[in-house]
Amino acid sequence: MAHSSTIHESLTAVFQVRRFPANIAAGPGPAALGNGVIGRCPPGQRTELAVLLWERALDPQKGTWSLPGGRLRDDEDLDTSARRQLAEKVDVRELAHLEQLSVFSAPDRVPAPRRIASAYLGLVPLTADPRLPDDTAWHPLSALPTMSFDHGTVVEHARTRLAAKLSYTNIAFALAPADFTMSTLREIYCAALGYDVDTTNLQRVLTRRKVITPTGKTRAPGRAGGRPAAVYRYTDSGIRVTDEFAALRPPT
Repeated sequence: MAHSSTIHESLTAVFQVRRFPANIAAGPGPAALGNGVIGRCPPGQRTELAVLLWERALDPQKGTWSLPGGRLRDDEDLDTSARRQLAEKVDVRELAHLEQLSVFSAPDRVPAPRRIASAYLGLVPLTADPRLPDDTAWHPLSALPTMSFDHGTVVEHARTRLAAKLSYTNIAFALAPADFTMSTLREIYCAALGYDVDTTNLQRVLTRRKVITPTGKTRAPGRAGGRPAAVYRYTDSGIRVTDEFAALRPPT
């Protein structure tokens, strides 16, 4: 029977907002996205959206970087497979959000035997710090290494999905810490969208949509001084549509 040896696998583009040295050069990967827009970082650092990758030690494409994933077992569904692969292979167990992204089924996407990949978008909160194996690392999307097979295309799809959902849902709850100031939330939005976001406008929009809730607490100002910063939290810990017609756009 045609394609009787077809393998079904799950792949997950796991994103987290992280800080990197400011002098990282753009990489050769096909999905080098974003422009390294910075939030309020210490000197010599920049905040970016990062993706979790592992380096292939064997052929095919030895030395390239892959998204975590693997073969679907006979006794599991796709969501279970994606979470198992992340826990077993890269020790990521603190996913705040996971959703199916797309199916990649080009006959020549990988060498034989044929593999069909169900790709996922996974989000890890700012405060999570999973213990990674030696062959695994976070890479800023503006400086991706050489990617394996079509995994760079999967990363592009995942970044596009996330940017779109930041406009009309509360999906940033999965990238943010439990409690945060607006400057921290702005930093997360800037990194995830790849362009600057005005703090006042962001606060106004999210408050109007009842996405964030003030905790009544404040945090002391930084070295530059100023007023204590109000502390917020997300109203919901699950994803919901907040404005189906909204669209965040780069500043003109």
